[in-house]
Amino acid sequence: MEEILEILENNSKATPEEIAAMTGKNLEEVKDAIKKFEKDNVILKYNTLINWEKTSKEVVTALIEVKVTPQMGEGFDKIAERIYKYPEVKDCYLMSGGFDLTVIVEGKSMKEVALFVAEKLAPLDSVLSTSTHFVLKKYKDKGTIFEKGPQDDREAIVL
Repeated sequence: MEEILEILENNSKATPEEIAAMTGKNLEEVKDAIKKFEKDNVILKYNTLINWEKTSKEVVTALIEVKVTPQMGEGFDKIAERIYKYPEVKDCYLMSGGFDLTVIVEGKSMKEVALFVAEKLAPLDSVLSTSTHFVLKKYKDKGTIFEKGPQDDREAIVL
């Protein structure tokens, strides 16, 4: 059944009919599996990947490394919950290594993101430090290449 999930992860517009043909399963089996995945919160949401650089919308994305003090009996979960509830936060991950949380934030400008960090994120009690990195250009996101370079369609001639 994971193959159904893999197909939907790569193309959320795939129809049950297409999935059945791709997997060799019958249509009702695929529909039932998808309904069960949705009911059990295995499938949480269907997303569309947008290349915002090709639109007029101004979007600034930043990756913020956050060091925090875990709370007694709560670990990192409580502080992560406080952080991910902000609407500016698009993603939040617990990490291994030199910092604890990676927070992905979007805003209309670098200043807006900087103000979020300075006024909302950094002042939180458990936050020890932050390090903000702005995304300058996306080359690949969720397995999708944004801009493919010019391709040379000439055939090779071997002598």
